[in-house]
Amino acid sequence: MDAEDLIADFELLDDWEDRYRHVIELGRALPPFPDAERTDANKVQGCASQVWLVCHRKHGPAGTVLEFEGDSDAHIVRGLVAVLLGLTSGRTPEEILNTDVLATFRRIGLEGHLTPQRSNGLRSMVERIRGHARSALAEA
Repeated sequence: MDAEDLIADFELLDDWEDRYRHVIELGRALPPFPDAERTDANKVQGCASQVWLVCHRKHGPAGTVLEFEGDSDAHIVRGLVAVLLGLTSGRTPEEILNTDVLATFRRIGLEGHLTPQRSNGLRSMVERIRGHARSALAEA
């Protein structure tokens, strides 16, 4: 999913209940997260809910691509994880660092409808993903 597809999907939804339901549905569509990956090392600090993110580096002809897996114990946050992974997973470190994920969340109106705790958690997730991208670039 790219940002424009995501924005187009959300523009079709009339009210916030529909948008929240859509976010939750996106979270339900995430593949199962391995229990073995539910570790402190993979846990995102700064989230009120429990959130885990795992990064896998894939090397191909276009260079390094980062693929992410994630999960949360809260339905709405799991949906936010799904949106975030849709915007970042399968992209190069450069693409990730050049993407303003929070601006996309603002454009679809999600950031303004999150509690302060969830907004902080979202920023923590984004920073974790950007940290993986920076590390991949530094090691290249």
